[in-house]
Amino acid sequence: GASEEEESELSQSENDDATWVSWFCSLKGNEFFVEVDEDFIQDDFNLTGLSTQVPFYEHALDLILDVDAPRDAGLSEEQQDSIEAAAELLYGLIHARYIITPRGLAGMLDKFKHIHFGRCPRVYCQGQAVLPVGQSDIPRTHTCKTFCPKCADIHYPRSSRHANIDGAYFGTTFCHLFLQSYWDLVPPPPREQYVPRIFGFRIYKKERAPQQQQALAGGARGGGGGG
Repeated sequence: GASEEEESELSQSENDDATWVSWFCSLKGNEFFVEVDEDFIQDDFNLTGLSTQVPFYEHALDLILDVDAPRDAGLSEEQQDSIEAAAELLYGLIHARYIITPRGLAGMLDKFKHIHFGRCPRVYCQGQAVLPVGQSDIPRTHTCKTFCPKCADIHYPRSSRHANIDGAYFGTTFCHLFLQSYWDLVPPPPREQYVPRIFGFRIYKKERAPQQQQALAGGARGGGGGG
């Protein structure tokens, strides 16, 4: 909202030494992001194809790199707001590329070790540290989820602030490449699994199977809608 923008402007004016990148990464809710090196952003090769995905591309890039460009003069407040939103999108997409480089992986390793991404909510994963993951590399498709290396499943982040981040800012590759790069951090799968019981008796899945098959068949016939 407007109050957040006002706060961001205040914090920027109070601390002129802070770069846009460090300011952005220090915002509440942006704890999953690492600071992308400026030389990575300045290398055109790393930005290939992004100019077609981001509106106000040149302005957004100038904002991220703290360039006071003369082209920014005379822009309306509405255009400035659009440029700020574009800068966030551009940084997110650059971030997804950066975190699969050796330096980016090392930055995320530090966050992983300090549990910045949270823990798996499953009881039998016993507080296993998780990693951010995207279900798509295309922006505005899915929100960010967390991947647990113990149960190998994805979950919604615990904080709603993190749950609103675009999953494309982390991408589909990062967490799996991370675990291949730091294979010694991959935990063994959970030793126990929850067993549903009624009056102490185990519920056998085969007893439920015919009903489940009927339900699934019904869903398929109905086009999978409604339910």
